[in-house]
Amino acid sequence: MPHVVIIGAGFAGLNAAKVLSRAGNVSITLIDRNNHHVFQPLLYQVAMAELSPADIAEPIRAMFRRRPNVRVLQGEVLHIDRARQTVQASFGSLSYDYLILATGAQHHYFGHEEWEPLAPGLKTLGQATEIRRRVLAAFEAAECSGDPEEQTRLLRFVIVGGGPTGVELAGAIGEIGRFTLKHNFRSIDPAQARIILVEAGPRILPTFPDALAARAVRDLDKLGVTVRCGGAVTAITGQGVRVGEDWLAAGTVIWAAGVRPSSLGGQLGVPLDRQGRVIVTPDLSIPGDPRVFVAGDLAHCLHNGQPLPGVAGVALQQGRFLGRLLRRELTGRPRKPFRFLDKGQMATIGHNKALAAIGRLRFAGYPAWVIWAFLHIYYLASFHNRVFVFLQWAWLYFTRRRGARLILGGDWRFYQKAE
Repeated sequence: MPHVVIIGAGFAGLNAAKVLSRAGNVSITLIDRNNHHVFQPLLYQVAMAELSPADIAEPIRAMFRRRPNVRVLQGEVLHIDRARQTVQASFGSLSYDYLILATGAQHHYFGHEEWEPLAPGLKTLGQATEIRRRVLAAFEAAECSGDPEEQTRLLRFVIVGGGPTGVELAGAIGEIGRFTLKHNFRSIDPAQARIILVEAGPRILPTFPDALAARAVRDLDKLGVTVRCGGAVTAITGQGVRVGEDWLAAGTVIWAAGVRPSSLGGQLGVPLDRQGRVIVTPDLSIPGDPRVFVAGDLAHCLHNGQPLPGVAGVALQQGRFLGRLLRRELTGRPRKPFRFLDKGQMATIGHNKALAAIGRLRFAGYPAWVIWAFLHIYYLASFHNRVFVFLQWAWLYFTRRRGARLILGGDWRFYQKAE
């Protein structure tokens, strides 16, 4: 029986395994460093205390409990040997007949990895809960401070990167200060919080039409967000950031400026693009080896002459495509090239505010927000997730209260002073 090894349980790897597992004549091993799949488009809502981590995550084993031909292993892949068709992982070695590499991307600090502890990114549940801790703790620290200047610094939040994630984070922090925390403090006014969204390019949301990007700036301004474009961050410290020659004192800095693909792609010995993504053939296999495929954020795949972006929709379609391709191949049918169906792009800014560019349609406000909410609930991994997210959003919509407003993290040891 052919053995397919899938590395990475993100949108690409998970959907490839789901589709392929319906074939009874194949054995599948799905490897991931975590025991859960995360719905990354809603990670910012965990970071902003709208949802709890369990609302957007699902144990991988639970998804395949009724698929006996799927084996799930938690571990780190260390080396890929294409000549021997083996994968070396932290738990041992596996041989494969087909390999799907879908390990995604991580944050890119453009040579300044020392900034990560000062400005966390948003790719994992751990990072989301850390950002939540920092944002909520900033309000708590400002309440305790008797220094007006320090209070002002603590209530200033800088978000680096004006893409959809940065815009969504900025709008959510603005809503926290103006609505969620209203009347919760005695020494500070949370509505005085100021958010600065820094974008090195000429405008935010560069992949959206100009009119929608301009609408986003207006909506963000109403939430206390200042959009600052045309200047790159040159320094980050525990007291703030430097943008060009200007110093911005801030209590919290969040990184949403860029990503780089997983380093595993470099082990395949095939050409990479300038970003480090693997250049794949039309069927998503690598040049010269039809048994190895790359999908998701790690793949450089052309669509209408341009490489596809590293977004969830692309990864999901590529995963399903590879599942169908291998099912066809195992029954002796020929391969077909991957065809991407562009379903548009969306971003939410806050309560009843979103942007949508779908085909030739351009719209914003409440209609875009309703469509955004429906699609995100629809694509969640399980019925459990859909129900709980719907209930949480309904509660937030009518009350503006965030049920996951907990400050967690830090040192967990009770007896640390005794050591």
